[in-house]
Amino acid sequence: MTSLPALFSLNGRSALVTGASSGIGHHLAQTLAAAGARVFVAARRTDRLQSLVQTIRGTGGHADAVALDVSDAASVRACFDAIEASVGAPDIVISNAGTTVAKPALDQTEQDWDDVLDTNLKGVWMVDTEAARRMVRHSVHGSIINVASILGARVAGAVIGYSASKAGVIQLTKSLALELARHGIRVNALLPGYVITDLNRDFLLSDAGKRLQSRVPGRRFCEMTDLDGPILMLASDASRAMTGAEVAVDWGHLVSSL
Repeated sequence: MTSLPALFSLNGRSALVTGASSGIGHHLAQTLAAAGARVFVAARRTDRLQSLVQTIRGTGGHADAVALDVSDAASVRACFDAIEASVGAPDIVISNAGTTVAKPALDQTEQDWDDVLDTNLKGVWMVDTEAARRMVRHSVHGSIINVASILGARVAGAVIGYSASKAGVIQLTKSLALELARHGIRVNALLPGYVITDLNRDFLLSDAGKRLQSRVPGRRFCEMTDLDGPILMLASDASRAMTGAEVAVDWGHLVSSL
C-alpha cells in the first residue's frame, strides 16, 4: 500500500505553470515546488518571473523561467522546446494563463472578445495539445490541469467573454481527457470560485463584496491556500484514476440556490 505522503509527492517530476507571473499561477508554482516538482514558470512578463524563481530556489525548490505568450503558436512551441531540451516532456502542465474584460455585453467590442478567447480558450488548447504531443513523444503519462472557473458553469454580468471561454475550457478538458486516455495522459479542470488576491482584495472585503459573500453557502471566499490540496491531488498519483473531472473549489458557490 502506498503511503499517503508518497501518494501526493511530486518528487522527481517536472511541471509547467502558465500565467505564473501573478495571482493563482504564481501561488500554484510555489505549491508544486514545495511538493518536490521542478517547476518551469511561464508568462509574458519574464521580469516578474525572476523574483518567483528566486523565491522558490530560496526555499530549497527548483525553478526556471520561460517566456510564453499562450496566444502565439510559435511562442508555445518555443516554450516546450526549451523545457524539452532540459528535462524532456513535463510530467505536469497547469494551463492557468487567463484574462478578462469587464464590460456590459452590449459595450464589448470584437477586439475585447478576441483578446479574452485567444488567451483563455485558444491559449489553453494550444498549450494542452503541444504538451500532449511532447508527452506522447517521450512516453510520459502526464497530468494536464486546466484552470477554469465556476463562471464556466454559472454566469455573472459584464464578463460574457470570460464566462464563455471558461465554459469552453471545461468542455475542452473533457474532450482531451477522452482522446488522451489511451496515451496515459489525464486531463482535469480546476474550477476556483472567488479567490482573494492582491488585485481584488479591496473589493471582496468591501460592503459590496460582503453582499456577494452572503450568497456563498459557506459564507466565505477562498484563500490561495485553499487551492493547494486540490492541485496536488490532480497533479499527483492521488488522482491517477481521475480524468475529465471538474473540481470546484468555491465554498459551495456552485450549489447555491437560485
